[in-house]
Parts: sequence; C-alpha cells; structure tokens
Amino acid sequence: MNLRPHEIAEADHRILDPFSEAKLRLLGEAAEVAAGSRVLDLACGKGELLCRWAAWFGATGIGVDLSHVFLAAATARAAELGVDDRVTFVHGDAGAYEPEPGAYDVASCLGATWIGQGLIGTAGLLRRAIHDEGRIVIGEPYWIEPPPQEALDRWEMQAGEFVSLAATQGRLASAGLELIELVAASPDDWDRYEASQWRTIDRWLRANPDDPDHARMRRALDEWRETYLRWGRRHMGWAVFVTRPAWRRS
Repeated sequence: MNLRPHEIAEADHRILDPFSEAKLRLLGEAAEVAAGSRVLDLACGKGELLCRWAAWFGATGIGVDLSHVFLAAATARAAELGVDDRVTFVHGDAGAYEPEPGAYDVASCLGATWIGQGLIGTAGLLRRAIHDEGRIVIGEPYWIEPPPQEALDRWEMQAGEFVSLAATQGRLASAGLELIELVAASPDDWDRYEASQWRTIDRWLRANPDDPDHARMRRALDEWRETYLRWGRRHMGWAVFVTRPAWRRS
C-alpha cells in the first residue's frame, strides 16, 4: 500500500476523518470513556483519538498504524499533551494485530474498515479486544443517496461496499452488535476535511516541483477535488457508530 499520497494530503490534519475536535470529545462521552479506561485504536493515524481521550478523560491505550509518518506525529502529539506515559503507538498492520483478548473497555477503528475487509470483519477484529461490557466504536461512510456507477468507478468501489445509514445499522446487528449511540459528520465537517487537503496539496506541489511524486499528486488533487464536488458532497455521509455486544436472549 502506497501511503505517501495520504501522508502528503493530510500533513496538516490531526484528525484523519471528517470529524471535529468537539465531536471527538462527544464521541468519547458517548462511548463512556473514563479515568482508567483502556482503549485500543486500530489504524489510529496520528493518534488524536487516543491522545485526546487520555488528556480529557484519563484513559490509557494502544494505537496501531502502518504509517511511520503518522505514528511519528502521534508520538509527538502525546508528548505535547503530556500523555506519553499513558498511550503507546505500534507500527504494523492493524488487521493482523493481536490484542490481549478481552483486555479493553473500548476498541475503535475510524474510517479504515478495509483492515478487516469491511465493516463486519472489522467488527470481529475489535470484538476480540473488549470484555463483554465493552464498547466497539466504528467510523464508516454511508450513502445519503445511492451514487451513479460513474462515481463508484472513480472511487474504485464495488456496488454494496457501502450502504444506507439504516442498512449500515443492519450490518452491525448481523455482526452481533447493538447500536447505542451515533455521532455523524456534518457537511461542514466534510468540507473542512476534503477542501483543506486541496490547500495542503497545492502548497506541497509549489514547494516540491522536482519530487518524483509531483505529477501523481497533481493528478490526485484534480481527481479528488472533482470527485468530491460532483458526487461526494451529495452522496456520501460518514458517521461513527458506538456499539456494544448484543444481549444474548435465552
């Protein structure tokens, strides 16, 4: 996997999803994160969730990610917030990470369910990490309205990869999870996430005219901007689902 385009585009982001700082805090409250809570964050990016939850709520945790660039930023952020004694970052494939079974109060994956080949598989990865009263937190796109095939082709997606908001809840239920809370991205959250990348890439292109990835990033800027303006803003939503293991009924 070539991570560099995303490392360049998200150089100025702390949260690598269409989410605000206020909503990240709201999410922690919805997941009932408290002092001493143990949190596992798979595909943690720059570690903002772990670092902020440690600072705000007194949680501890482990984050796993493939990007050395993002993990370096996560380590620096933990030191900046004074929580480097409470959070640990591990380089590696989050989908292959073996957590201590049942050791966590919260297990999360925001916007990277490819680690488990989709929502249901990722739910299975996270379920192994939490105890029976724990929380599973998953960020996932959903369709506000079904996109045309042209958009799916541009996104390199298969039909059915994402579904409606209600059908996403159905997938969580089929994975044995009870949906107990929801924190969704707004159109403004999406604009700030997507449009700020255009500025970041533009600045990088001007500063690095001789970089081997210059032409690739020029194409990426054109394609990502057009795709968002033509289809993304109209068709794609994003939400974080706070769940727990479903009750077993006798």
